[in-house]
Amino acid sequence: MAAEKGGLPACVGVVGLGLIGGSLAKAVKRSLPSRLLGADADPGVLADALREGAADGVLSQVNLKECGVLYLALYPEAAVAWLEEHAPHLGKDTVVVDCCGVKGRVCVPCQALADRYGFAYVGGHPMAGAAQVGYPASRADLFDGASMILTPLPGAPRWALERVEALTMALGFGSITHTTPEAHDREIAFTSQLAHVLSNAYVKSPAALGHKGFSAGSFRDLTRVAWLNEEMWTQLFLDNREALAEEIDGLAARLLAYSEALKAGDRAGLKALLREGRERKEEVDRL
Repeated sequence: MAAEKGGLPACVGVVGLGLIGGSLAKAVKRSLPSRLLGADADPGVLADALREGAADGVLSQVNLKECGVLYLALYPEAAVAWLEEHAPHLGKDTVVVDCCGVKGRVCVPCQALADRYGFAYVGGHPMAGAAQVGYPASRADLFDGASMILTPLPGAPRWALERVEALTMALGFGSITHTTPEAHDREIAFTSQLAHVLSNAYVKSPAALGHKGFSAGSFRDLTRVAWLNEEMWTQLFLDNREALAEEIDGLAARLLAYSEALKAGDRAGLKALLREGRERKEEVDRL
């Protein structure tokens, strides 16, 4: 068997050895005696992982059944497509965990495949990242203290969830958040996706080109996630288009209120808006 029910797996598989997948592989090798099998569309990346010891072997249809946990660190469409192709070769003791940034697009088809072929599935989203992408940017401590969101659908085996939870904490995550795919996508539209849209739009101001000597922490903080992987984020945004568009519209309306107060010279109105924002920040910080 790939692992005792609910226990830490003797073998872990990672499909996609970019920033997230590569970091998961390195975290496994840092923290556990488990064997790590890796797969990546780029043979050079896989070779680097094997040479550096981030992977012990190449994941294949032959050894898929050995994996107690199999991470899919791919874009949403690619994760579903990979699982559709390889589902018949997975063992009934394997737990598949996707690491996609949206869940509604992924969880339902993946669970359907799990039900059909007999393996277990748990949706996941590691809440960690870095300014750079790809395997060279991956590191074993990327998830230290981070939150892992898990979105198991009704009927997910308890032993599978316990195994994923145990592995999550063993890899250095600081906490686990359980939610539904729908609630995940609504909240992530605000906490992550909207922040990337805002930063990306903010830095397009002509004034940004003259910021040197005029900027400090505020400019740095607000532009930090303007640099992004547009291919990945385009897919994530479109897969969560309704929730994200609603957040963008809400932000635009709130910003307009500040603009109107400024244009009208409305001191009391502007002060009230700023006070409301400060009070909301204080409320959020108490959570």
